[in-house]
Amino acid sequence: MSRLARLGVFLAASALLAGCVSGESSDGSVDAAPAGEVQLSLDYAYYNPESLVIKEQGWLEEELGAGSVEWILSQGSNKANENLRANVIDIGSTAGTPALLARANGSPIKSIDVYSRPEWSAIVVAAGSPITSVEQLRGQKVAATQGTDPYFFLLQALAQAGLSASDVEIVNLQHSDGRTALERGDVAAWAGLDPFMAQSELEAGSTLIYRNLDFNSYGLLNATESFIEEQPELAQTVVTAYERARAWIAENPDAAVQTLATAAGIDPEIARRQLTERTDLAIDPVPGEPQRAVLSRLLPLLVADGLVRSEQEATTALDTLFEPRFAEAARGTGSAGA
Repeated sequence: MSRLARLGVFLAASALLAGCVSGESSDGSVDAAPAGEVQLSLDYAYYNPESLVIKEQGWLEEELGAGSVEWILSQGSNKANENLRANVIDIGSTAGTPALLARANGSPIKSIDVYSRPEWSAIVVAAGSPITSVEQLRGQKVAATQGTDPYFFLLQALAQAGLSASDVEIVNLQHSDGRTALERGDVAAWAGLDPFMAQSELEAGSTLIYRNLDFNSYGLLNATESFIEEQPELAQTVVTAYERARAWIAENPDAAVQTLATAAGIDPEIARRQLTERTDLAIDPVPGEPQRAVLSRLLPLLVADGLVRSEQEATTALDTLFEPRFAEAARGTGSAGA
């Protein structure tokens, strides 16, 4: 069955699949190649700048042939995890915590590349809000997208403030809808995600009341185990393209800002804030100890919130999450002129 056919079956059954992994939901946008020609299906996302560059530049199509690549929009890590689980995509980009959670709950994925060290989440309040600290959120409605990094950022921020998820009313909304709910006063705060967060700051005067880089997990590129086993050459092609995109962004920052602005339909200044102020691409792409250290701190929180069955299962998932060989082979190969 083609991936397009699988996508149709998946969407028809999305209500059943949504319950398989905590925090996952349905829908997404598809830029599909003609049926029968697709060799590779992967996502692009506004929180993943390399994916936007690779898609715009057409590097994979140049290497694999016209119509060989199917691009599917991930509106959040929950969308990417959902499509990976349903075999709608071969490779998807998520934050680190959602990748760990998905694997702990039975999704057979492995992280094959680290695409960014972002500060893409914070706690946001609307312009003029009297709330200035996380402690003041007790009893308030807070928007967050379950199964994504901003959701786990919220849980960590609450814990640090001596609160728990039960001390607030978490309203599960996709990222863009959370921004809308905040700005029209439906919720008191929002666990935001860029570029929507930067957009709300610059266009609506929203304020980031709590920031913590350490509570943002890394951006990880994930592939299904079956794809890694059956198509390792395609996995390597994608990871190598990510290294090329990382170098291209470093050498062409203004063009990269415009790429993000055009793709996301946002003002270039919003894109610039996300890409140049809150996204670190000068990192080791090989998944390993830095990512493990961040995720290890979250294990007790995932257990306490009932998102995994046991800490042992979550630990086992973390021990088997990383597949570094593709990034090791691609490391240092990127060049804007390659």
